[in-house]
Amino acid sequence: MPMSPRRTSGPFERVSLGQAEAALVDQYTDLVRLAYLILPVTLSRHRRVLVAHALVQRALPGLWRCSGRDATARVPAQRGGRGASVPGWLLLRVLRAALAHERRPRGWPKQLPPPRALRVMLPVVWGLRLFPRAGGVDEVTLGQACAQVRPAARAAFVLRRLDGMTDTQIEDLLTAAGAEQPQDALRASHRLETVAGKAAEALLRSREFDACTVQTRPTDLLRRRRRVRLVRIAVGLVVLSAVVLTGLDAKGGRSTPSAGPAAARADGLVRAPAQEWSDTARVDFTAWPARGARTDDRELLTRGLSAWASPPRGARVTSAPATSTEPPGRSPRLLYAGDVDGRAVVLFHDGERVVHYGEPLAGDRGAPPSVHFARADNAGVTTAAALALRRDDGRVRYLTAPWITETRTRDLLRSDSPNRPLKVSSDGLTAPVRGPVAGGGCDTWPVLWLRSSPRIVEKHAFLVSDLGDLLPVHLTYTPLPRSGAPARRPREVSSPRALRSWARTACQLPELGTGARSVNVWDFAEQGLPESEGRAVWSCARATTWRGPGQVLLQFAAPATGDGGAARVVARARSTAACGRFGRHVVASTTWRADSGRRYVLAAGSREVTGIYASGDVSASGSGRTLAERAPRGARVQVRARLSTGGTLAPVGVGRPRP
Repeated sequence: MPMSPRRTSGPFERVSLGQAEAALVDQYTDLVRLAYLILPVTLSRHRRVLVAHALVQRALPGLWRCSGRDATARVPAQRGGRGASVPGWLLLRVLRAALAHERRPRGWPKQLPPPRALRVMLPVVWGLRLFPRAGGVDEVTLGQACAQVRPAARAAFVLRRLDGMTDTQIEDLLTAAGAEQPQDALRASHRLETVAGKAAEALLRSREFDACTVQTRPTDLLRRRRRVRLVRIAVGLVVLSAVVLTGLDAKGGRSTPSAGPAAARADGLVRAPAQEWSDTARVDFTAWPARGARTDDRELLTRGLSAWASPPRGARVTSAPATSTEPPGRSPRLLYAGDVDGRAVVLFHDGERVVHYGEPLAGDRGAPPSVHFARADNAGVTTAAALALRRDDGRVRYLTAPWITETRTRDLLRSDSPNRPLKVSSDGLTAPVRGPVAGGGCDTWPVLWLRSSPRIVEKHAFLVSDLGDLLPVHLTYTPLPRSGAPARRPREVSSPRALRSWARTACQLPELGTGARSVNVWDFAEQGLPESEGRAVWSCARATTWRGPGQVLLQFAAPATGDGGAARVVARARSTAACGRFGRHVVASTTWRADSGRRYVLAAGSREVTGIYASGDVSASGSGRTLAERAPRGARVQVRARLSTGGTLAPVGVGRPRP
């Protein structure tokens, strides 16, 4: 699919409308996919689909002669080759329009849509919502990673993986399209390559990102029927409703909420008694009392419920992986309503989800309203212990559960550092805590240290960490197995050994993705290193999601790693039961170089492994749970393990290239 225009001697190049239309039809799906992936993730999926189609359709020239700016722009050749001016010209037009879609001129009011968004009129769909078909966990993970980088980085990633362009060609194309800092975008796109792996092209071509193969869903059939009925009953009621909707309240100029279903649900919100948590066997979000200074603000609660059922135009709607955004099926529970750092915040709970609604305060022209959905089914003492109430400037304010009696912070990278006090209001709102991912580096990793009330659990303290979700993840640790003893279960991160193991793992947390419920580090084997260079620890970090499957990282930590150094990731797997309750058998391998310069193949297995054998460039076998054998540089080795039951065990996941 050549996409580069040939160079011309003159400043203009004639492009006939017929040529442009033929090229557009031929490349339509690829251009729409490119535009859909570049467009801001703050748009709803329905809006992104329509805007992507609109940008591609508007790429057609309005006259028989294209502008000199487009015709002479340098568009890199692709896959060696022989370019065609018309497809390359269309690619540049689509890329430039998608990158500039949300660009605002200086002085443009923030409360108004960008100028280019106002010009995108067609296509229009009435009465239906369009969205691409859902993909699997790999597609969701890639989508979450793409949401963390700039649009230009997403464009570079797509152009490299789907169009086969080199970095030089991509940089030239981004520069021609008006992208800022194209070299930074290229570096960010390479980080996306790491997340996607070898299956990047297949993931990008999947139905998750195909804006031409979409599903449809009605917007709100009941509301449509109600409006028609009201019109038939009396025109006077319509006029009265218009007057009410256009009237401004005295405080902030907002429309007065109508006395419709949302207002009725605001009156019927479920509120738990203040001390119910101390007298129930179900210690989760259902035991949270309604807290905050605005729990009786009917208008705020009505706006929050209305935005949940039907988000207003311009609202930012986000959701955790595998989380429904459907309206509530019954009266939800109110957890919090109040003003936090310049925004009004409301938290609802419907038994399966926690819904976060935020809006600027009256008279503030800041960010638009936002609605975020997160799964919370089967939460418990630890997973319902806190919620990320407000994020601002790389810091997070948490709302702690009513059963939390002590809240502190600690640096997970420094196992010997003490816990530091953290101020908490009478409503359970913490002082701002630095987010571990905000700085981009990994020189510190703040976590919350929480203590449960003795009325719930005696002498119970645990750690939770922010990974960008509404619910922080619960951190646990499983120690090395003891000889002849039953398998150990995850426990809280409190012992010095647990803190040292987590200090070597903390920097790997972003790689485990979002939507996690808990993360457990399991030290499954210890191995004496050749040439008497100490003992290494093999561990498996497993992030269990709210829907069940998890992601794992197999790690190897030599003595030189130290307490604060990151362990080496030797293998990874997604959507797996490995290293969990139903996947207790594991074997992994890596290469290691001694101080003498000699290289070895090392392998280790969990407690049920009775023997390990290697094949490939190194052929060796041995009894027991570990194996060490000399190996040449760049050796490729496959290992398998023998279990006490007589079965065989293959390594988990796909290992990284070995040194």
